[in-house]
Amino acid sequence: MSASEHGGIAKRGDPAAASAGGSPPALARRHIRLSSHPGGTTKPVAIEWGAPDPKARGPVLGSVRDGSRRNVIGAHSGSYSLYRALAVAAGQLDPVHVPDLTDTAPAEPIGPYPQWAGSERIVSLDPFGHMVSEAFADEIAGGLDIRPTIAVTKAHLTVPEIKGAIEAGRLSPDGEVLTSNGDARVTKMAIEPVWYLPGIAARFGIGEAELRRALFEESGGMYTELVTRPDVKVFLPPVGGITVYGFGDVGAPAHAGGAVTCRVHDECNGSDVFGSDICTCRPYLTHGIEECIAAAQGGGTGFVVYNRKEGRALGEVTKFLVYNARKRQPGGDRAETYFERTECVAGVQDMRFQELMPDVLHWLGIRRIDRFVSMSDMKRDAIEAQGIAIGRQVPIPPDLVPDDAQVEITAKRAAGYYSDVGSPSSGELQETAGRSLTD
Repeated sequence: MSASEHGGIAKRGDPAAASAGGSPPALARRHIRLSSHPGGTTKPVAIEWGAPDPKARGPVLGSVRDGSRRNVIGAHSGSYSLYRALAVAAGQLDPVHVPDLTDTAPAEPIGPYPQWAGSERIVSLDPFGHMVSEAFADEIAGGLDIRPTIAVTKAHLTVPEIKGAIEAGRLSPDGEVLTSNGDARVTKMAIEPVWYLPGIAARFGIGEAELRRALFEESGGMYTELVTRPDVKVFLPPVGGITVYGFGDVGAPAHAGGAVTCRVHDECNGSDVFGSDICTCRPYLTHGIEECIAAAQGGGTGFVVYNRKEGRALGEVTKFLVYNARKRQPGGDRAETYFERTECVAGVQDMRFQELMPDVLHWLGIRRIDRFVSMSDMKRDAIEAQGIAIGRQVPIPPDLVPDDAQVEITAKRAAGYYSDVGSPSSGELQETAGRSLTD
């Protein structure tokens, strides 16, 4: 009998198992339990969102091992949960594996801070997500599968543009923040999304039922509990998370320390990693890193907040389609039609919806940003709406804008983005054009 006839999955690389119709024991003809039907009178372990300490708040239980003790919708690891499913299906991962969290504690303490209390300021991440090994040690020892949703480590950044800033005399190695060979020492924090659905709905000014229905329908019905389990209020969405790079004393902003410099950057793989010159993303990112290093060397703290929201959260395929549309339209790639072409393809100019972005700043204990390295009015408005003051906005220096990205920067100036040189004239807007696809 073949593996498919037996109903199992042969382990990859195991001919004997394949020929015998073998399958991983945990996958062999298991009963499928629908998560939308909890069974009996089982109630989820309570989560009191906004409680000031982890014990009172309760753990986030997203393990798929024991449905009776889950208290969230979805699974850990965001979009990577689907790769985990593939590994299980292929027989490469034991589905009942529990991570050994020995020596995984944060390399630098973060919080707790007053902003963590209450259910309004932080609704899209678990502020205690990096503390679970210590805060819930007894529960973990008792068999609850509680997993971190935040990790904090230390690293060195090697960025060619920072070495260029040293050569130009804008930065100098100090042996602490910036080493003699030009590496920057950072505290690096990875954050998985954890959505408190009532708080998410309130942030967008809609009803929780309306939010749940849209999430259910627009994901192709992936999570039935969104509409069948109103008693489960927390969702682990299959989307990318956040990485924070901290320069200097990352605890200082919460304790009236020095000035805070911050760059909130949304992912752009083409520019950030590969140096594509159609946009200003990598130049602005490296300029933000330089500003953060300077802040830390001056006794303050710098933060680069990197959000996985590729192509304004439209995705890279849509972004590339827009590039083609911009460059093939009559008259070529022009600043005056920059936003219009995005809306024609995607139906909307931008889906990043910065309303949730300030949550990570509250998690870091930030109350004021002295230098906000961004031209974005949407980011500024979202931050200030959440009670965080902004001193000065810092636009990208003109000499860092690639020639082909003049279309983007001119269009943004015309749309009201912050700029030291103000809005472009109508003539400048009409005349600013980029390369063709074949140039």
